Amino acid sequence: MNAPQTPTTSQNSAVTVIGLGPMGQAMTRTLLASGHPVTVWNRTAGRAAGVVADGAVLAPTPAGAVEASDLVILSLTDYRAMYEVLGGATGSLAGRTLVNLSSDTPDRTREAARWAAGHGAAFLTGGVMVPAPMVGTEAAHVYYSGGGGEAARSHLETLAPLGTPRYLGEDPGLAQLMYQAQLAVFLTTLSALMHATAMLGTAGLKAGEALPELLAGADAIGAILRAGEEHPGAALDAGEHPGDLSTVTMMGATADHIVETSTSLGLDLALPLAVRAHYRRAIEDGHGGDNWTRIIDGIRGPRRADPASADRVIAAPAG
Repeated sequence: MNAPQTPTTSQNSAVTVIGLGPMGQAMTRTLLASGHPVTVWNRTAGRAAGVVADGAVLAPTPAGAVEASDLVILSLTDYRAMYEVLGGATGSLAGRTLVNLSSDTPDRTREAARWAAGHGAAFLTGGVMVPAPMVGTEAAHVYYSGGGGEAARSHLETLAPLGTPRYLGEDPGLAQLMYQAQLAVFLTTLSALMHATAMLGTAGLKAGEALPELLAGADAIGAILRAGEEHPGAALDAGEHPGDLSTVTMMGATADHIVETSTSLGLDLALPLAVRAHYRRAIEDGHGGDNWTRIIDGIRGPRRADPASADRVIAAPAG
């Protein structure tokens, strides 16, 4: 087993990337372009051909990939994949830093950090907030948390070419939570755009006509929510919901109309019913005259447990 390498400078320190889907390949090429020697490993070795042609070195095994660098980036489907890939390489982890950029839950992320620490490795959680083609561009940023000390966090300079690092603190689950929160907004918006496109399609408007109008509305949401607020979210933090503009009752009526329209058009009602439920709960709780932000109370304290929350549990291996 090779000892962890001590990088001379962040500009030329060795990096390992495990997992060569579109994101892993984009990160590998970005790091190579930044002057870093990069070792890669992927379950399907043929997927490494392109990045090897660009200068990366293909390791024969996960252990070999880990031993090639002090900094090991994981770009996998989820955290179960990390255990499957590194389960036979735990003897090589001591003294290295794992940067897991895979998506999963905050609790599984914290458990993974404890598992890594049990094998002598530091652990940084990361959430890449752009798609693969945008990695390494000025628009890219990556949330990080955890690390267990200044030595691990010093790797953020090496990671910077992937996207501007935004370090959130010592809790390894926090970057994952921010990532999931951002995706909650993103995925809900995508579903809303498709629902709205389907609505307009029933009147004969093609997506090419509908989406430019809908995207303009989506782009304006941030400006609308920031209007008149020096510090967006301050009123929420203070528990204040002044109903001088968009009240729960008004927004709830709109939600009713969307459900009725979607029903008449024969569309799936999952999304509009979910939105309407937030406003109905707030009205039932006596907050109809408050600002629409009052719906957060029902989100924070649902009356019934969501059956979908009984998800599979991914446990860290005992050894």
